[in-house]
Amino acid sequence: MTTTQALGLEDQTGYKNRVVQLILGIICMAMIANLQYGWTLFVNPIHEKMGWAKAAIQVSFSIFVLTETWLTPIEGWLVDKFGPRPIMLIGGVLVGLSWIVNSMASTLPMLYFGGLLAGIGGGCVYGTSVGLALKRFPDKRGVAAGWTAFGFGAGAALTIIPIAHMVHAGGYQTAFFDFGLIQGAIIIVISLFITRPQVTAKAAVTTRANTQSSIDYTPGMMLKTPVFWVMYVLFVLIAAGGLMAVAQVGPIAKDYGLAHIPMIYFGATLPLLTVALSINNLCNGFTRPLTGWISDKIGRENTMTLMFGLQAVAMLGLMTVGHSPTIFIVCSALVFLAFGEIFAIFPAISGDTFGPKNATVNNAFLYTAKGTGSLLVPIASVLKASTGSWHAAFIVAFCFAVAASLGAKFVLQPMRRRWFAETQGGSASQPAAS
Repeated sequence: MTTTQALGLEDQTGYKNRVVQLILGIICMAMIANLQYGWTLFVNPIHEKMGWAKAAIQVSFSIFVLTETWLTPIEGWLVDKFGPRPIMLIGGVLVGLSWIVNSMASTLPMLYFGGLLAGIGGGCVYGTSVGLALKRFPDKRGVAAGWTAFGFGAGAALTIIPIAHMVHAGGYQTAFFDFGLIQGAIIIVISLFITRPQVTAKAAVTTRANTQSSIDYTPGMMLKTPVFWVMYVLFVLIAAGGLMAVAQVGPIAKDYGLAHIPMIYFGATLPLLTVALSINNLCNGFTRPLTGWISDKIGRENTMTLMFGLQAVAMLGLMTVGHSPTIFIVCSALVFLAFGEIFAIFPAISGDTFGPKNATVNNAFLYTAKGTGSLLVPIASVLKASTGSWHAAFIVAFCFAVAASLGAKFVLQPMRRRWFAETQGGSASQPAAS
């Protein structure tokens, strides 16, 4: 199937070109990255200034993740009904407003309200951007989803250092306010140029590694399939461990006595935590197009097995030898490298399995697994407070990653092969076993 066939009558010139639209989506994703990956910079300063328990502060992070994920099915439906432009614009407004609210929060409920706004706004941007990439690139779904998710993973790498400096020099409230305005404004402007793809072709696309459905499943049909729920459980397992590290890397570095150790980074002397976060976010972004491309070549489940196993090894390293500054940086980077993969692979496998027509809302339902996994983030702080160390939290994350790695290879892969054979009626050949 050619690109023109895949995109139907969509204009391929100017800003309507699908590559240009992909780039616009990546930029918008970069503007919401700090809502998640910059959060850890604010936890300790908020705790020190306001005196709130860290576990209570992390509830705001969980609220953000829950609303950013669990509301995406509604947002996906709105995109399909009203088009991507108004939903992206509303997302930009809420993204900017959320950090402005955080900058003024004098009570925990107000901080939680900021997390709620961030989640709704971030979900509007995330769901719209990923859904459009899945529809525009049925021929390169893994790498397109990967590049879109790259913006969310690596976007924070561009701003971690200036945010860290601003938090240190002017206080966390100034950083919240200024960057809230910048991020929201950029999304609002870009939203004016986002177009709706016109996918009219109806054909199955099959490569040696991946089969794509010739049937367009509605959300109701999809939710009745066992294969969807196996995907969902695997997503929850790997997201839970990854989000623990994302939210807690700052407190962990501080408890290990590493956070303020001076490190040379591109000729500058910076605190270890700042260096680690910058590298982490680069890895978290880089892995998304990379693993998306790999999954296009060797298959979705095979890529999952490799990367989820890597996350297990990295968690074990942080627990056992992570007190070394160099090993802490390496292992935390590997966690982010493995964790970021899910945001390319799961959208791709969702589009492959359930068809392109309803890809935005179908992927949104699967994406809610990230919110389910986020429920365990405050538990990590509770385990640390009750045991006096991070070992229990690392053990839980390690076990989750091992279970997800084995489940992808020995449960999901054979299940999907059988499911395609039963449902496609011979219209799509199966990819070669590997």
